[in-house]
Amino acid sequence: MEGLDLLFSIYILVLAIFVGFEVITKVPTILHTPLMSGSNAISGITIVGSLVVAGMVADPARTILGVIALIMATINVVGGFMVTDRMLQMFKKKEEREA
Repeated sequence: MEGLDLLFSIYILVLAIFVGFEVITKVPTILHTPLMSGSNAISGITIVGSLVVAGMVADPARTILGVIALIMATINVVGGFMVTDRMLQMFKKKEEREA
């Protein structure tokens, strides 16, 4: 039964990858900055979830997966804010950027 659960999880992961790719490629470039902010909020929720998983589970493998999820989500949030800040800097006047 455990092998069937793993196969089902892999099936869901592959479907999510295809659906995510199709959705993202259809987004106009003007909407990328607002979507980046939204994905940062979702990654913030992922950070909270990974902290809960890493802290509450007694199984070392699940703790390691929780820590890996925490690291990846943190990288995503920090990188997203850096990209968003850089994109917003492009819309400021030159005098405001230098100050």
